[in-house]
Amino acid sequence: MSLVKKKRLTFFDVINTAFLVILTLIIAYPLYYTVIASFSDYQAVATGKVSILPVGFQTTAYKAVLENDSVWIGYRNTIIYTVFGTMFNLLLTIPTAYVLSKKQLYGRGVITWFFLITMYFSGGMVPTYLLYKFVGLVNNPLIMIIAGGLSVHNLIVTRTYYTTSIPESLYEAGEIDGCSEFGLFIRMAIPLSMPIIAVMALYYAVGHWNSYFNALMYLTKTKYQPLALVLRRILIMNETALDAAMASDLDPNLVADAAARSNLVVTMKYSLVIVASLPMLVVYPFIQRYFVKGVMIGSVKE
Repeated sequence: MSLVKKKRLTFFDVINTAFLVILTLIIAYPLYYTVIASFSDYQAVATGKVSILPVGFQTTAYKAVLENDSVWIGYRNTIIYTVFGTMFNLLLTIPTAYVLSKKQLYGRGVITWFFLITMYFSGGMVPTYLLYKFVGLVNNPLIMIIAGGLSVHNLIVTRTYYTTSIPESLYEAGEIDGCSEFGLFIRMAIPLSMPIIAVMALYYAVGHWNSYFNALMYLTKTKYQPLALVLRRILIMNETALDAAMASDLDPNLVADAAARSNLVVTMKYSLVIVASLPMLVVYPFIQRYFVKGVMIGSVKE
């Protein structure tokens, strides 16, 4: 006789499974539609004929995007900003959170409130711009790396991890063995905080990858602009191509070409989403287990 009894399928299990399946389809369909629309004919997309499978399969939209040299420059810039920006963010966030997790830190509450105030009050857009201009960060790629170097929300989450997940007795044992505070951080805190480091790295990396406002405000030189701003510029240029051609006395062939580029925008919108999102979609599965563990911090009170 088997020691494992088969669990009876209850009415709740059926309803719950059906609900989760429907919810998954609702969440996944927009991404799926974006993919099939990017490979479909623009007329089919514009008239709503695309629903389950691509209609008039073509890769014209992707060719129009990827053949543009500025896209690859934008990719290069975004990768650089994401890698070095995330490293800079972690360099500020992890040590600061570790220090604030120490109960014996003098003035710990005041320092924490000092950080919290910045979540609700800022200097404003114009003073911030003047400050960055004064220190020479306008039209400087460093603005995309060091601006907003520390997220207070991420700092609080990381501090909570150190407070609740690593017992104080572990640090005390290290001190008895003669380990310094810096040694405790490097040899004990860092190895034990890989889940939260992975979560913070993901948060910061996604923020850097999708960042466009700082570039829009502080970078006018196209050679420094990230992918998000480059794709935005391509989309706007193609949308206005027909209007610009019709406003001037151009050759009919040029007008026809401008009309084709303007129509291509219908499917190009979807291809731009795929081009911009694909790297993050590829990376996420590899750190998903750390992400799930990290976001549960503080959900259960011990």
